[in-house]
Amino acid sequence: MKLSVNEIKSIAIFRALQLGDMLCIIPAVRALRNAYPQASITLLGLPWGKSFTERFNHYFDDFIHFPGYPGLPEQPFDARDFPPFLQEVQSRNFDLAIQMQGNGSVINPMIELFGAKHTAGYTIEGHYAPNNDLFMTYPDFGHEIERHIQLMEFLGIEPQGKELEFPLTENDEQALENLNLNIEPGDYVCVHPGSRGAWRQWPVQYFAALADHCAEQGYKVVITGTKEEAPIIDDVISHMRHECINTAGQTSMGAVGVLIRDAALLISNCTGVSHMSAAFKTPSIVISMDGEPHRWGPLDTRIHRTMDWLQSPDFHAVFRETVEMVV
Repeated sequence: MKLSVNEIKSIAIFRALQLGDMLCIIPAVRALRNAYPQASITLLGLPWGKSFTERFNHYFDDFIHFPGYPGLPEQPFDARDFPPFLQEVQSRNFDLAIQMQGNGSVINPMIELFGAKHTAGYTIEGHYAPNNDLFMTYPDFGHEIERHIQLMEFLGIEPQGKELEFPLTENDEQALENLNLNIEPGDYVCVHPGSRGAWRQWPVQYFAALADHCAEQGYKVVITGTKEEAPIIDDVISHMRHECINTAGQTSMGAVGVLIRDAALLISNCTGVSHMSAAFKTPSIVISMDGEPHRWGPLDTRIHRTMDWLQSPDFHAVFRETVEMVV
C-alpha cells in the first residue's frame, strides 16, 4: 500500500450523493476497511448519509454533514454553513481524506482545505489536484463500482470483490410486518416507477402494462415509492387493469429493502432500488433513461436485465424480457 497501516488511523471519505451512488462505493469501502481495519472511517455527505453510515456501521465509524459547495447541484449552498463544517473537519486532523465524489474538477481545492495529512482521489487534466502521487486520472469509462475499486488499487489496496451490500435489521423486518400487506416471500413483484429526476422516469403506462402481466401470471403487485412519488404511482395504478398494493410514502428505506429482498422480481427505473436488488440478488428489469446503463446497471446480467431506453425505445423488447423473467 502507498500509505502504511501504522500511518493511517483516521480516514475521511467525501461523497455527498444519493442512495444508488453511495451503494456503488461499498465494494471500494469494503476494501479500504480490510486494508485499514483499525482506522476510524468518517463519511462526509448529505444529511441523509447519517442513516447510511448507521446501516453500514461495520465500515463507517462516524458521519459529518456536508452543507454544500458552489458547483455541486445535490443541495443548495449556504455560505454561512460552510465555515463551521470546515472547522469541524479540520479539528479531526484526519490522516487521510479521500475524494470519491467524481472527477475533482469542482471540489479538489475544497478537499485540500480539510487539512488532512494525506489527500487522495481523482483528477482530470487541466484542473487542480494536490501535488502528490495519491490522485489518479478519473476513469471516465466502465461501471461506477469498478471506477472506485480502481482508485483503491491505485492506492495499493487489494480489492475485496464487486458485490453490493444492503444490511437489514430487525427493525426493518418489523417495519414491513407492521404494514400488514398480506404478502409472502416470492409471491409478489415490486414495481418502482419513480426516481429522483423526472427525466429518468419511464412512461407510467409501460410500468402498468408490465405490472398487469405479472398479475396475470399469479403474482401480487406491490408498488413502492416515496410520499413525493405518490402522484406517479397513482398514475401507474390508473392505467392498470388489475389490483395492486400501493405502499407509496408508507415504507422506510429498510422496509423497502425487505420488500425487494423477498420479491420474485423488481421492475424499476435505474435508481437506488435497482442497486438494492443487485445487493439482494433479486431478479430485476431496470429501465435506463440516462444513457449510461454500462455505468449504473447491475453487474450480473444473468438475473438483472438493464434496458437502454435511449438507444432502443422499444416497449415490446422490455416486455419480452419481462416475460422471460416472470415464470
